[in-house]
Amino acid sequence: MAITGLILLAAIAILVWGYRRAQPYGSVGILAWLQSVVLMGPWLLFFGLFALGIYINLAGVLVLVLVSTGLYIYLGRRLRDLGQDMLSTQRPLSATVEVNQADSESPEQTDQLTPAPGESAAKLSIPAEDLAQIEGIFGLDTYFRTETIPYDQGAIFRGNLRGEPAATQAQLAAALEERLGDRYRLFLVENLEQKPTVVVLPASADPVKTTPAQWALAGVLAIATTFTGLEAGAILQGFDLLQDGSRWRAALPFLVALLVILVAHEAGHWVTARRYNIRLSPPFLIPAWQIGAFGSLTRFESLLPNRSVLFDIALAGPAAGGLVSLAMLLGGLLLSHPGSAFQIPSGFFQGSILIGALARVVLGSALQEPLVDIHPLTIMGWLGLVITALNLMPAGQLDGGRLVQGIYGRKTLSRTTLFTLVVLALVALANPLALYWAAVIVLLQRTPERPCLNDISEPNDARAALGLLALFLALTVLLPLTPSLAGRLGIGA
Repeated sequence: MAITGLILLAAIAILVWGYRRAQPYGSVGILAWLQSVVLMGPWLLFFGLFALGIYINLAGVLVLVLVSTGLYIYLGRRLRDLGQDMLSTQRPLSATVEVNQADSESPEQTDQLTPAPGESAAKLSIPAEDLAQIEGIFGLDTYFRTETIPYDQGAIFRGNLRGEPAATQAQLAAALEERLGDRYRLFLVENLEQKPTVVVLPASADPVKTTPAQWALAGVLAIATTFTGLEAGAILQGFDLLQDGSRWRAALPFLVALLVILVAHEAGHWVTARRYNIRLSPPFLIPAWQIGAFGSLTRFESLLPNRSVLFDIALAGPAAGGLVSLAMLLGGLLLSHPGSAFQIPSGFFQGSILIGALARVVLGSALQEPLVDIHPLTIMGWLGLVITALNLMPAGQLDGGRLVQGIYGRKTLSRTTLFTLVVLALVALANPLALYWAAVIVLLQRTPERPCLNDISEPNDARAALGLLALFLALTVLLPLTPSLAGRLGIGA
């Protein structure tokens, strides 16, 4: 209950903060804020009623999601129409003002905006000849450059965006490649003032490919996961593999099911990345003694063209692994009968809102008995859903963090990462497993992904709705039922 209340308070605080940020932007800001309200509405209603002991069944949740998605798409269309109207009325005036300012400036004033070639060469890593070619790609109809600033191995070009972000970035990148070949990469990102800014970096700053040592590490982790998967299967059947290794065949079906889920997850990432011509590193599996594995870590070895591609690749893995896990769970529940291989206390089904509700629908009054006979696939599907939900937590470079970064950007992801770590620290007081997972995030996954080439254009409304739905389902897997609500649903003796 405390965790549910904390989630509700955090969601309300985010909405209040968002409203205050949206007010200065007028109608556009308020419409964008209303989109956030519509997307978070089903969450707030579901968990608010859940905290009060009122449970909305799956049909009701589906209706809420469909209604909120429809409203979100409607508000998105209104927002785009309003934005196009504002852009069409403001662009000619602002372009005229900037041209007049440029014409009226003296050479001394112009030199203050753009460093002289010799001065640029002294401060910038980019050669003066290349810098002149790069500055020549900008224009009034694409990006009106006002200042060049050294940055890392490249440069930041401040100015004003003239066209639609995706088209402008593509046009500037094509012009850059025509002048200087494949030696530089052009990024369109937001600066600290949340204004579109162009950054150019040399190709040497591209993501590095997996080294032989990293391939070896991936192999070692795969072997370790094989053993922890067998050990987890042995523990489920009541023996320790370290003490009774001759019974390893009894744990083999669990390992096979675990590998099927992990392979499905990685195949989702790989197939989608291949469709966009994006290279991925090998999966670095995370062995876990309790459940076999926590999933895997995968790096991007290519620059991503935009946030929609980041979103699609991030969602494909949990979608594939989650669907396989859900099929195992439902198949196991349907195959369960008196005399099945496993007997577990009915109270275990109180550990997850989603799994408890599905078990109640399929098994019915059997959940009111002290012990419930279930098919082994039920356990395997359940653990697969837990692994998928853990990877969907909105933190760092986890799949959930990549979804948040794709939809809302890097700044929002930094906030959700901090919130996730705080929640995990609180949960760790009762479950040490959360502390282990928090350590994995802090040590390996806490930072966002590097910006996309076009880091301004947001994914469409359908992707935003899918992302929120995925995060919502992950919460329903990880959050337990309250004892009172479980009693009303008839779950537990």
